[in-house]
Order: sequence, then structure tokens, then C-alpha cells
Amino acid sequence: MGFRFSLFVTFLTLALVASHAALSPELYWKSVLPNTPMPKAVTDILHPDLVEDKSTAVGVGKGGVNVDAGKAILKGVTTVYKKAASENQLHDVQNTAIFFMPEILNRFSVKPGSLEADIMQNTIKECEEAGIEGEEKYCATSLESMIDFSTSKLGKNVQAVSAEVEKRTQLQEYTIAAGIEKMTDNKSVVCHKQNYAYAVFYCHATQTTRAYIVPLEGTDGTKAKAVAVCHTDTSAWKPKHLAFQVLKVNPGTVPICHFLPEENIVWVANKKPEE
Repeated sequence: MGFRFSLFVTFLTLALVASHAALSPELYWKSVLPNTPMPKAVTDILHPDLVEDKSTAVGVGKGGVNVDAGKAILKGVTTVYKKAASENQLHDVQNTAIFFMPEILNRFSVKPGSLEADIMQNTIKECEEAGIEGEEKYCATSLESMIDFSTSKLGKNVQAVSAEVEKRTQLQEYTIAAGIEKMTDNKSVVCHKQNYAYAVFYCHATQTTRAYIVPLEGTDGTKAKAVAVCHTDTSAWKPKHLAFQVLKVNPGTVPICHFLPEENIVWVANKKPEE
């Protein structure tokens, strides 16, 4: 574990000078995926100066589904499929990377013991953990490596989709409108934007995930496009997973569905004409 972890930390700290340096991320996308429109989540990362205030959240029903990508609290949502929310896990996070974190924190001028340091530490731990059964996982440290991983699993005839809101508004409740579109019945790659000193995407490919584009409408008429995924096989999830506790169901009994925050990207292969 220690040797593997040190290699991964080195990989993360050197990723700022990653390969594909000859092409900008935007040009690399166009060269590999000329027929795939770039989702808003990616354009926001490439052009942060054009991003409006991220204080908006989208709520569905009484409980509300927050799709605000600007707050660290969403970290638990982006990896909801694998979290058990136990004290032991929190203890593990605190004791991970004890020998390697100071070097990383110094490199990025992050104060040890700060919230930023804890978030970076948790990201490294999540990237080092083994995937659950039936999952192929990969932490992409650049847009280019995210493209490479996703296309290696799905081919280059793909679409990449993220949530979008037509305009920034105050926090309000949204309801599901007509026109839900199923993107795929099974195989997909979902990439979750992680909190780190630079772009890190936690990507995982599965054969048991249905993805949907869900139109939403706010109380003031604002329209939004949300992305939802349903995990059809949860038998390998931890019994104390937060989803099972909230929904009061057991592993492997029913699909678990959830919305994705704005900075998450769902990749699926385009359907063939006969489909």
C-alpha cells in the first residue's frame, strides 16, 4: 500500500506538467472527439473567468437535490455510490498520507490541518482505494487523461453530458418536467470533479448504470437540465451505505438513483441507428 501510494502521490504532484503539452485541452478534445460537443462542466473549467456565481442550487421535491458545484459539502454526493459514512472511514482518512502530505501541502502552499488540507487528503485516499466489484476506476489528473480513459471504455463515438441551468437564480425548488431522456441502459463512464489544488476527476466505468437527462423547471420558470444515474446492481455496496440508510432498503434489492452535481460528467456511447 505504501509504495503504491507514494507512486500515486508523485503522479499527482507532477501532473501539472502532464503529457499532451503540444495541444491545449480544448484542442485535444476537438482532435479526439470532433463530433462530441463539449459539456458545460468542461467549458466552465477551461474558462473560469466566464463562470457566473456558483451559489445557485437545484432542489427537486421537498427534500431538495443540491447541484451547487462550488461547495465542498458536495464531495459526499459525488461519490455517493461508495460511501458508508462510518467513523472508521473518517479515522482512516485522517491517518492516510501521513508521510507524504507535507510535501504536497508545501508545493501548493496549503496550511497543514486546514480544511483545504483535509479535502486534498481525502481526494488522494479516494483515488488510492480499490474500486468496488464490477467497477473500473481511474483518477484523471487532466482533461486529456479523462478523455483517454472514457474513450478507451466506450469508443470515440460518444456523448458527454453535464447538468446545466439556463440562468443563475436564487435558491429555489425545481420540479421534474416532461421529456426525460434515457442515455444508456448499462455501460457508462461517470467522472466526478474532485476537490484538489488543480483538476482531478474520479472516473469509474460500470456495466450496471442507467443514465438519464432530466428536464427541470423552477418556481420562477427557470429551466434546467439535470443528469441522473441509476445503479441497478448494488449487491457489492457496503451494507451501511448512506443510500441504504436513507431509503431504508438492503443491498441488491432495488436500483439506487441520484442526481449529479454540475461539475460531474456522464459519458455514454452513442446509440447505433438500429437502436
